[in-house]
Amino acid sequence: MQVSLTIDDGVRREARSFPIARMYNLGSATRKAETAVAHQEEVAKEGIRIALDVPAPRIYPIGTHALTTGGEAEAQSSHSSGEVEIVLLLADQLYVGVGSDHTDRALEKTSIPWSKQDTPNVLAPPMWPFEAMRARWDDCVMRSWVDGRLYQDVPVAAFLHPDDVLRILRARVPRMPARDVLVFCGTIVSLDKALGFGKRWEIEMEDPGAKRSIRHGYDVVNILDAVDDAYRVPIAAADRSLR
Repeated sequence: MQVSLTIDDGVRREARSFPIARMYNLGSATRKAETAVAHQEEVAKEGIRIALDVPAPRIYPIGTHALTTGGEAEAQSSHSSGEVEIVLLLADQLYVGVGSDHTDRALEKTSIPWSKQDTPNVLAPPMWPFEAMRARWDDCVMRSWVDGRLYQDVPVAAFLHPDDVLRILRARVPRMPARDVLVFCGTIVSLDKALGFGKRWEIEMEDPGAKRSIRHGYDVVNILDAVDDAYRVPIAAADRSLR
């Protein structure tokens, strides 16, 4: 697929279209293993079981159909939530940006990989060339809001460095393409240590050294709401509460 982005090198902005051959999401991609524990406990409260026997970071190949840069995320229940993530684009060079791996938490109880195909990976359209900011990368900060409430506030230094992300992917994904790869690099626990649910999500990556940021927002649309309650097929045959 092709994705339309705005490349901002701090001097000029250029609209460009990039092919995306493969997309991957990472889980527990933190520099220190203990940093990921709080998020693992956070999702466990919702009945979601992470495959802790698989070495971190866990890698989830995602169909490129699940990628969007738009302002809406379609879901099939009210039990879905977003999160702020570093996003890497390996193309003619390495670009960095911010996104949200929006997830159906009800489906995630059954299968984490399946749930990640069901709802979109939301990517903020602006991205930055990584080499231009490599020296100050660890000073960057990411934040997210749900319905106007600050939900996450975390330094990028909590997560694996982009060089390490690519090194690990190349080692563990033998047929990964040399370029045209998009990687969502995992998330961290929310400020109140509980998954958030809401209709409006906003994400931000701030580069304090350059006094600039990337910010993007999207609305969650439950597509099942289009059908009258009396005629709506439940998501789970035994549980009509997952509408």
